[in-house]
Amino acid sequence: MDAVLEILERDAKATVEEIARLTRLKKQEVQKRIRKYEKEGIILCYKAVINKELVKDGSYVEALIEVRVIPQKDQGFDKIAQRIYSFDEVISCYLLSGTYDLLLVVKGKDLHTVANFVAEKLAPMENVRGTTTHFLLKTYKEDGIVLQQKDERKRIAISY
Repeated sequence: MDAVLEILERDAKATVEEIARLTRLKKQEVQKRIRKYEKEGIILCYKAVINKELVKDGSYVEALIEVRVIPQKDQGFDKIAQRIYSFDEVISCYLLSGTYDLLLVVKGKDLHTVANFVAEKLAPMENVRGTTTHFLLKTYKEDGIVLQQKDERKRIAISY
């Protein structure tokens, strides 16, 4: 992958000047590449990785949902995946190898919202053969970034 893309993937706030310095390219070349990548759809958006554990509003839960589907004739998994990822609750959708076909990242305001999504929208869909839901309890690392801060409190050693 191009060095410009690697830098932006690690830090979307990196400036053109910083990228030029790190890659030893001219600023104009960096700007040209970025514009080209945006136009071609290689760069889709710029985002921040948020440590949700430190955001105190507790406004939603996330779940990973494994889905077994029957691929459609002449369309494979693409059409059913498109129908599934069109739901607002679905944040990400991946095609997998193995026992399950799709992996979804789903967001809801609470456990019941996610459970209702599975029971009322996902499971009854034609071509969906089964689901398994895993609720995320804690995130340690996301997109290559460790989210947990070291606990400065010292535990008292127990000896017998």
